[in-house]
Amino acid sequence: MGWLLTIIIGGIAGWIAEKIMNANHGILTNIILGIVGAAVLNFLLSTLLGLYPSTSWLAYLIVAIIGACGLIFIWRAIKGRA
Repeated sequence: MGWLLTIIIGGIAGWIAEKIMNANHGILTNIILGIVGAAVLNFLLSTLLGLYPSTSWLAYLIVAIIGACGLIFIWRAIKGRA
């Protein structure tokens, strides 16, 4: 997937995750959460479970949303302990 499409889908995924998790982030944070969330979840799915998500933009968006929600959850758990 091209860099521009990755940034666009990452931003959309981060924004959707922000709405799902009732968080309040900026656009840059949304893009980062979407891209990193997708990368982490793709790695976990392929390495631990042997699943390889489709290369379609919709599958990438879904994985990015789930990954970004997971990152928000982990951040809140760490932040809550501090």
